[in-house]
Amino acid sequence: MKKILSLILCLTLLTGCAAPGGTYTPTGDGLAPEEDTIPDPTPVTQQPIELAYYPDRLLNPYTCGDYTNRVLFGLVYQSLFAVNEDYEPRPVLCTGYQVSQDMKTYTFQIARATFSDGSSLTAADVVASLRAAVDSPYYQGRFDHVSSISADQGAVIVTLSTPYENFLVLLDVPIVKASQVTDQRPLGTGPYYYDTDREALCLRRRTDWWCAAQIPVSAGKIGLVEAESPSQLRDRFEFEDLTMVCADPGSDTYVDFHKDHELWAAENGLFLYLGINRYSQTLSGGTVLSALTYAIPRDQIVEDHFRGFAESAVLPASPRSPYYDQRLAATVTYDPQRLTDAVAGAGLTGSAVTLLVSKDSGLRVQVARAIAQSLEACGLQVTVDARSGEDYTTALEQGGFDLYLGQTKLSATMDLSAFFAPEGALSFGRLSDPVIYALCQEALANRGNYYTLYQRVLEEGLLCPIAFRSYAVYAQRGAFTQLTPARDFLFYYDLGLSAQQILLEGEE
Repeated sequence: MKKILSLILCLTLLTGCAAPGGTYTPTGDGLAPEEDTIPDPTPVTQQPIELAYYPDRLLNPYTCGDYTNRVLFGLVYQSLFAVNEDYEPRPVLCTGYQVSQDMKTYTFQIARATFSDGSSLTAADVVASLRAAVDSPYYQGRFDHVSSISADQGAVIVTLSTPYENFLVLLDVPIVKASQVTDQRPLGTGPYYYDTDREALCLRRRTDWWCAAQIPVSAGKIGLVEAESPSQLRDRFEFEDLTMVCADPGSDTYVDFHKDHELWAAENGLFLYLGINRYSQTLSGGTVLSALTYAIPRDQIVEDHFRGFAESAVLPASPRSPYYDQRLAATVTYDPQRLTDAVAGAGLTGSAVTLLVSKDSGLRVQVARAIAQSLEACGLQVTVDARSGEDYTTALEQGGFDLYLGQTKLSATMDLSAFFAPEGALSFGRLSDPVIYALCQEALANRGNYYTLYQRVLEEGLLCPIAFRSYAVYAQRGAFTQLTPARDFLFYYDLGLSAQQILLEGEE
């Protein structure tokens, strides 16, 4: 373990965060004054703000999967790092960290933060929160490479099973009190806390918040409107006082908004793709598989079915992420003739192909039919097999398809391990591949290797990306200042430092 050296400046001063009570605590290095009250750079106002939540869909960050409720979490909770819209990790509850030479052990120093009840944040709180996330359906996929999480002398130590260069971007997990990880509404260290006003739930601004950070919300109290349906929220927004609505244009229940408003697209990491059955009698030929991606009208699908709230992608990475290589992507253009020639050259013209899709999403069935039409124009006979619930899952697991239209939430590192790892959670159609899985691990160890991984996936045609989706965020004009929605953090703010600035030097 490397020995941690002292930072040149007191990190608390650099981040603009205060110790409990709004004053700096001396660190012994003579750099911090004993008392220096920090003014809040976001003046609290009485401007009325109302947000929505579904009371039956939980407000615990580890058990809640509802995107409407999760809008609130960025105001109540904080994480070790926040990830901005450019996929850059920004330190929040972490004041310093070290990485072992093999990039498999990360050691984190914890900020002198306080929860809304005034108690201090501890390493035990962080450990309990991260462990809860490991077991959470919402977060667990991102922790597939985590071997252990522990505390040692006030620091948090995470050990990984594989070298991981950009592990920090996965640590935007809300941190709560260790004793409350299973509570309905656990306490957080953020600028707001859950409260009741005349028996109605609301968010109230903390007067003792440990940070002096600029945030895009200035209300002293945020009323919470009980949601019943997307149409009810639309009506409350257009005809009453609901200030903001986060909507899913990729949902069957989406409704259009007509009132004058401000609008943002908030990327959500949802990846729409065509999965391949490697044992398909029709598509098993490498030439046909590698040509398939050229026959998908991605831009048209985004325009026709997602109202512009998606970005077409020819690589299995968000076009907004640093892993999306524009040079490689430029080599894949819409050219259905390539598939037509490949099908004819393999003697497969008129061959039957089954495209499996979940019937539980009407919109996805529409997309599947659009893809089927494109493939039929290239000489294949495509049957769209729409199944519900367990029937769809069973067909996936048993390989009863040639292609399937899938959707998954990729981690911020765009890790494809679940597709290609032995017994990977997404390796339907016997997609597991030791060579490509090794390339996945190399990409995690060094982001420069993503090019090689994506090139191999394209050449073998084992995964056919279509698009990455976004939520639509509607707000009353002027209600929020400098709103820059980031993935999983609609009210994004940071403390003014980069991860590199808190990387602690050390020696053996």
